[in-house]
Amino acid sequence: MARKPYARLSTALALLAVTAPPAVRAVFRDEVGHLDYHYALLGLPQRETTFFHRPRPDDRASLLYTLSDVGVLGAVNPSTSALVWRQELNTMTAAGAPPRGFTRAAEGEGWVASAMGGAVHAWDAVGGRNRFWVAFEGEVRDLEIMEMTEAEGRKDLLALFEEGSGEVVVRRLSGEDGSVVWEHRDATRDVPLQVSTSVEKVFAVGLKGTVAGGYSIRVAVLDTLTGKRKDEIVLGTKGEVRGEGDVMFVGANSAVPVVAWTDADKTKVFVNVLGTKGKQEFALPTGTVDVEIHAPHLVQSEPHFLVHARTSTGNQAEVYHVNLKTNNIVKAYDLPLLPGHGAFSTSSDGANVYFTRITNDEVILLSSASHGVLGRWPLGTGGAKANALHGVSEVIKKAGAKDSYAVRAAAVTDADEWVMVRNGEIAWTRPEGLSGAVAAAFAEIPESEELVKSLEQEAHSNPLAAYIHRVQRHIGDLEYLPAYLNALPSRLISSILGTEVSAKEGKLARDGFGFHKLAIIATRRGMVYGLDVANSGNIIWSKRAFDIAKGDSWNVTGILADESTGQVHIVGTNGDRVAIEADTGRIVDAAAPGPEKTTQSVVLADTASGPMILPVGVNGVIGEVSSDKAPKQTIVVRGANDELKGIAFVADGSTSSPTTAWVFSPPKGQRVVDIATRPAHDPIASIGRVLGDRTVKYKYLNPNTLVVAAVDDKTSTLSVYLLDTVSGQVLSSSTYSGVDTTKSIDCALAENWFVCSFFGQYTLRDDSTKSLKGYQMAVTDLYESDEANDRGPLADAPQFSSLEPIENPAGTVLPSAVSQVYVVNTPVTALQVTQTRQGITSRALLAYMPDAHGIASLPRMILEPRRPVGRDPTPAEQEEGLMRYHPAIEIDPKIVITHEREVVGVRQIITAPAIVESTSLVLAVGIDVFGTRVAPSLLFDILGAGFNKVTLVGTVLAISAGVVALKPMVKKRQINGLWTAPM
Repeated sequence: MARKPYARLSTALALLAVTAPPAVRAVFRDEVGHLDYHYALLGLPQRETTFFHRPRPDDRASLLYTLSDVGVLGAVNPSTSALVWRQELNTMTAAGAPPRGFTRAAEGEGWVASAMGGAVHAWDAVGGRNRFWVAFEGEVRDLEIMEMTEAEGRKDLLALFEEGSGEVVVRRLSGEDGSVVWEHRDATRDVPLQVSTSVEKVFAVGLKGTVAGGYSIRVAVLDTLTGKRKDEIVLGTKGEVRGEGDVMFVGANSAVPVVAWTDADKTKVFVNVLGTKGKQEFALPTGTVDVEIHAPHLVQSEPHFLVHARTSTGNQAEVYHVNLKTNNIVKAYDLPLLPGHGAFSTSSDGANVYFTRITNDEVILLSSASHGVLGRWPLGTGGAKANALHGVSEVIKKAGAKDSYAVRAAAVTDADEWVMVRNGEIAWTRPEGLSGAVAAAFAEIPESEELVKSLEQEAHSNPLAAYIHRVQRHIGDLEYLPAYLNALPSRLISSILGTEVSAKEGKLARDGFGFHKLAIIATRRGMVYGLDVANSGNIIWSKRAFDIAKGDSWNVTGILADESTGQVHIVGTNGDRVAIEADTGRIVDAAAPGPEKTTQSVVLADTASGPMILPVGVNGVIGEVSSDKAPKQTIVVRGANDELKGIAFVADGSTSSPTTAWVFSPPKGQRVVDIATRPAHDPIASIGRVLGDRTVKYKYLNPNTLVVAAVDDKTSTLSVYLLDTVSGQVLSSSTYSGVDTTKSIDCALAENWFVCSFFGQYTLRDDSTKSLKGYQMAVTDLYESDEANDRGPLADAPQFSSLEPIENPAGTVLPSAVSQVYVVNTPVTALQVTQTRQGITSRALLAYMPDAHGIASLPRMILEPRRPVGRDPTPAEQEEGLMRYHPAIEIDPKIVITHEREVVGVRQIITAPAIVESTSLVLAVGIDVFGTRVAPSLLFDILGAGFNKVTLVGTVLAISAGVVALKPMVKKRQINGLWTAPM
């Protein structure tokens, strides 16, 4: 491998970067919202956990609440779409589906309740402050509110749990503090479904049976005061219910709660009034593929419900009434078959029940009492023209007007958008589909294809023909001259005032600074988005790559933006792939996911045909490839037993076969938790570190390295290995004890240093009775030698080999490692290093702080492992920028690049260089999407926004006017001086 010479880093620039105080690193307030953008998201709302609720009983204003599919509970202002508050309940990665969650609101109360995993929580409905959080064994399967209790002024919670032993537990929790009022245990090993309540009883509904596909419904009737069983009712015959999906609805808190289920062919729907032993059946429309039931959840509401059936040709509905005295169910009226998916929602006002129907063309308001239409509004143009999948609504009867109503409905569309429709008009749209990102990449804005073809034609023709073609092309460009001249005044004014005017209005175009790029984001629901990062992150296109079943995730294993073709390639684990044009979102090529996992990862390989994506099969298996597509470098893959293997390709005629060059297996008992590789763009501006005494420590710059983090759960240790990817040699290793292996461990590698973050407890060596406990960051620098001005055994050799030992000494050249550990005051994850075009700018470490909901940009100066320990730095070390070592790092709010924003659920941070050397582009994805520009060494090559161009221009004009005015006077004096005779 060649040892390339690099330009030396400017000493003055480096000193400025490391000595600049945190205040000058901060982004000014007027740059917030200009340099960065933020999508504060909740996730895709779910049908069962979204509702309108009045947080103040005396106020008629409502908020819109939801618990999304990514585990975020929050409230939205329905008038403006502004996020009022949110809480992240799910701590799993965005790639995995979170546990099922539940949320309910107590009528007339200022709090809402939620449950996820094994915990039940209550929140202040206005501000989102937690009232209580109680955790139990097992998993919550349902949550309901007891509207009527024996305690005056108190409403309690009913939670249904399934514990690991198979027991089903119903707990009644106090609405004041979450304490257990009573609990009922059932060891029948039924499949728990839902819990419901009426005025007098509590009903625990489950599936009875031991074989999947052969269930009946079992209802346990419990006493509301004690939780003791009063009765047990078995509904249907064995095998009538195949699984949980067949049981569609269990009414709760209504005067007459019901449970409903369908047969296997969806030709009938069976309905039972809870507490009774009979069931009634009703025919479904021919060709029904999906059924939903909508009913009110208030005790005072009429016992009416709606059966919504979807067929291959459209959707229709039937409304049923329940007789309170006889519990008999009768059909009241039908709603016609309309094309499209369609969505229904239910709202109540006292005893009145309203159904809101959203079709492809209009919004229809109906009363549950009769078939008369109360209101009809044509659906406005916009995003809501997409099919509405489900929604919630709020109906207000206008005062002083007979039979006049106002309706607002919040619906989720098949484009993964959450839209608010007010009387048919689109009020707002929230792009909640952006949440749950699983992959992201920066892409360049493609150049004009005609220009590229013209340049290629000129390059492949003789000089005379190329000259003639270029002149003709320039003459053709004259048609754009009028538009260019018209734009000159606005460009001049914007240049003086510091505002931005697009060079090509309405079109994507590159700029001279490299800020205009595209951010491509793929989500777990099969959607792909294109964002214009220089235009406030606006969504310029969105496309559904694949239809992902509810509860599943699109497992993306690699994403690559190909600048030569202007396409973005996305590869999944199930053999799926898609190629999309970066600027338009048009799908060029796609292969749907298969039933089984076939791809473990992808590798961007350097081949004779150029850069290519090489898929790696399960357990690291790679098949033969043609010689022109064979990687030139060694490919590192994960094996079946958690080992790492180096795969080299050996040419055999027209094909190349993979062969195992080396294998790295962690010691017994260890498992690999993270692997960090060097960024694809990692230029080195200086091969050495200039010390304060003007000596140089030469950096160990081996591009063929990676960092492996492995943990031992039994001994609670973390081992970090630096591997040479060509030979498989362990170049450096370190072990850290007292590590909590259940928490996140993240590593990052760049230039000649790497860092790993973890949670651990470290016992002090000088005093074994004391220890440091918290989140730690271990930083290691790599140099060619321990001594300054020494390049080690390789000396000035122009190249070296990782496979062949050198003459003296024998063996592989190992780097000199300098390490240090710091304790940070908050958890840090998703580590990433900034990138600049030439690598002259000092690097910064970007880290997400999940507790603080922010992203910090940590300067390398803070994480320098050579900081003197136990003493103040010498004058030479001070000149180098070293500070005294302190084990604790307090993250200054001034280095938090997200400022006052709360960025939730970041899983990945990516960076890209701009054309200007000072700036690195940053994109953070997960639940929220956040993008910005950072300058670790300050903006030394760009005029800041505070530069007063008007004053500069005015000063120049004033000086010019002064010169013009004084020129005749000076000239006259000079002439007079020549003709005046000396005395």
